Amino acid sequence: MARIASDVREVRIDPEGLDGFLGVPPDAQGIVIFAHGSGSGRHSPRNNYVATQLRKAGLATFLLDLLTPSEEADRRNVFDIPLLASRLERATRWVASAADTAHLNPGYFGASTGAAAALTAAADAGSPIGAVVSRGGRPDMALSVLSKVRAPTLLLVGSLDGPVIDMNRQAYDALSSKKSLIIVEGASHLFEEPGKLDEVVRHATEWFLTHLTDRVGTSG
Repeated sequence: MARIASDVREVRIDPEGLDGFLGVPPDAQGIVIFAHGSGSGRHSPRNNYVATQLRKAGLATFLLDLLTPSEEADRRNVFDIPLLASRLERATRWVASAADTAHLNPGYFGASTGAAAALTAAADAGSPIGAVVSRGGRPDMALSVLSKVRAPTLLLVGSLDGPVIDMNRQAYDALSSKKSLIIVEGASHLFEEPGKLDEVVRHATEWFLTHLTDRVGTSG
């Protein structure tokens, strides 16, 4: 379990009772909402590491448990992409209404099945999402709605991740928004190899800073 960083506070979204970690650095240039993979949550060491580095780069972060503990007990919920996407949309509305984050353009960072949830939520006609990054994701699980995604989308996959590479290539072809597919050489599904998660951080940071900050001051 990851230790809570000093620049992060715990929040709860009611009435759903969803717990999260919110970190807003001074002069934040956007906010990244995390969609965790199956069986993972706000304590994910990898996502907390990525979030810490994003905050150092000037981006606010929101790591949220998309399911309550009782909901997680039913494994079907962990793979219920529409349910997870609806919770992400709920988190996005919460961010838009909170005093210290309402002015920030939102993006999604999805891992594993969380990437499918992020893209499903971003495909909604009224979505305000300005950028999506998928880490070792399963965007193919949202294949039917990918053509509706307007947010610039970055797909990051490890070169050792076998079939997931083909799944991401299939999703890449289905996306009609600005998009990029980067295969990180020598990385496995969890990017556990030395330096590989830092490559994820570098690519994600560049993507978010480019596509969230250039929307500041725009509307519609």
